[in-house]
Amino acid sequence: MAFTTANLINIGNFNGYNYWRYDTTDTHATLDSAGYFNNEDDDQIMGVGDIIDVVVWSTAVRSGTISTYGRHIVNAVSSGAVDTSDVTVGTVADTD
Repeated sequence: MAFTTANLINIGNFNGYNYWRYDTTDTHATLDSAGYFNNEDDDQIMGVGDIIDVVVWSTAVRSGTISTYGRHIVNAVSSGAVDTSDVTVGTVADTD
């Protein structure tokens, strides 16, 4: 699956940095490839130091099952292509 603009939301801007949430069925490894997010192609305003919280769905976004979540940090932006860090991953558990 490719980047989907409708699944990205800017939660806020604090002290010059943006905080994002992105929902997808793509893996974190796919997301942290340089250019997956692209300011020029996708009309984004991501900058170095921005934080992207990602929720990965195992089936369909917002109606399926959440498989994992994690945080990426924007490392670089070059000619619009956004490069993010490897993920700091969390696990999803529901013990009740």
